[in-house]
Amino acid sequence: MKRREFLKAAGFGVGAAAVARPAVAQSMPELRWRLTSSFPRSLDVIFGAAEVFAKAVAEATDNRFQIQVFAAGEIVPGLQAADAVSNGTVEMCHTASYYYVGKDPAFVFGTAIPFGLNQRMAEAWMFVGGGMELLNAFYRKYNIYALPAGNTGAQMGGWFRREIRDVSDLSGLKMRIGGFAGRVLAKLGVLPQQLAGGDVYAALEKGTLDAAEWVGPYDDEKFGFQKVAPYYYYPAWWEGGAMLHNFINLGKWDELPKAYKSVVASASQVANVWMRAKYDAGNPPALKRLVANGAQLRPFPQAVLEACYKAANEVYAETSAANADFKKLYESTLPFRNDQYLWWQVAEYTFDTFLIRARARG
Repeated sequence: MKRREFLKAAGFGVGAAAVARPAVAQSMPELRWRLTSSFPRSLDVIFGAAEVFAKAVAEATDNRFQIQVFAAGEIVPGLQAADAVSNGTVEMCHTASYYYVGKDPAFVFGTAIPFGLNQRMAEAWMFVGGGMELLNAFYRKYNIYALPAGNTGAQMGGWFRREIRDVSDLSGLKMRIGGFAGRVLAKLGVLPQQLAGGDVYAALEKGTLDAAEWVGPYDDEKFGFQKVAPYYYYPAWWEGGAMLHNFINLGKWDELPKAYKSVVASASQVANVWMRAKYDAGNPPALKRLVANGAQLRPFPQAVLEACYKAANEVYAETSAANADFKKLYESTLPFRNDQYLWWQVAEYTFDTFLIRARARG
């Protein structure tokens, strides 16, 4: 679906603009903002969500509020996007909150925690379960106001040069994985590596990396990882539903007229839905192509998942003991996840499992 068609279908096309015009009257200010993305243009979905957002804002305001989107590196490097918002270099950015766990581990909750919420649970917690309020109270310390603006869904566990048959196979493994998941894997002997996306293929080819995680089939296919690390593991237990955010400079957000705040929030939701739909539609055919071109799908062994789960809980306990913000967010997320699985086990999981098995039977 083309972006213009999607915006119309989502209510941000001609009809919605007509409805919005009385609220965003000619007396409303003309604003020009800059948005820096943490992602390159080549990742057309995760970068494109920011363009969808900016287009929705412009259409809903008769172009009185325009937001120019810049790719990672055009203003600041991708991992400095939040800093650029905090210090006012740009008005906003589109990024993954967990990129900034080096500042404070509590940033991880804006994206995904290991063995945390899946995509729909994350949105339920964020919009109804108090997640947005808790996170924005935390982000305020960094001069940021945040709105969810995308989700990749459950990601893949990454590309490996050799098979992982047991927990012992993780010891000494050099893996491109950062942030909070890297801390968990380090407990099992993995050597986490921070490496820019463009350098991963060469590092795998040379053997300076043994494994690398990225996103999922749609994005992974662009890199051709199966040629140098054929074992494609699943799932990414550290990213059951990786959420992206629009980070907005708090002062700039507070200055916005109420009508513009509403438009920005609604346009962020349009980007959120668009990204989910694009990945859900694009991943299945991409996975088929990857397998046809040599990728060997492997589930993580149960013993490996159990060991990682145990290590994650140890890291949560250690971090909660040292960080009050982390503890508050974790104690909100954990019971929410557990209650959600009561419902999923009754309806969602049963429905999906039946159809998965029916598909396998042909």
